[in-house]
Amino acid sequence: MFLQPHFDDLLIRIGFDKPTTNMQWEIVEKAYSAKSRKYHNLIHLENMMALYILNQEELTHCNEIQYAIFYHDIIYKVTRKDNELESAKLAIKLLPEYAKIDKELVFEMICATQMHEHRENEAINWLLDFDLQILASPWEDYQVYSKQIRQEYKIYPNILYNPGRKKALQHFLERDFIFQTPTFRVKYEAKARENIKNEIHLL
Repeated sequence: MFLQPHFDDLLIRIGFDKPTTNMQWEIVEKAYSAKSRKYHNLIHLENMMALYILNQEELTHCNEIQYAIFYHDIIYKVTRKDNELESAKLAIKLLPEYAKIDKELVFEMICATQMHEHRENEAINWLLDFDLQILASPWEDYQVYSKQIRQEYKIYPNILYNPGRKKALQHFLERDFIFQTPTFRVKYEAKARENIKNEIHLL
């Protein structure tokens, strides 16, 4: 797994010492490895980090984006509606007092992953697009993703889950754009809309 070296480098860079970095990784790894996490797990973080690396030359606030990637789903329970807020709070709480990072921006970034709406700060938009790129994956991969989401919500019967999922997906289609950066709109917008329409048809 290539996540931990990136995580260690980031935390050392922003002011953590090595022993604390190791403890922080254990917290992240444990959270994202919970059995209930079929999609919002370490593989999701790996995919986001891969997108970060691929687009790095276009990014600003790189430390903040990376930190937000690791912590944006640190708290994830399908019965809660404040996962993003609580994840943001925890992400800031875990930072050293004098961390070399914009704490307000990190907090805003993580909270923004709840609604995935366009922000003035383009760094936030990049994070949002990394988070949603799965929507534009090949159909076979998208089907795996949609089944993983269904597994995370397995406590709800189809009679409740299907209308809720359909409403959430329809919300994306009703927007002018699903993705917030010009780069992702060109690369992924059409495919994401196609996949979403296909899933709605199957619900």
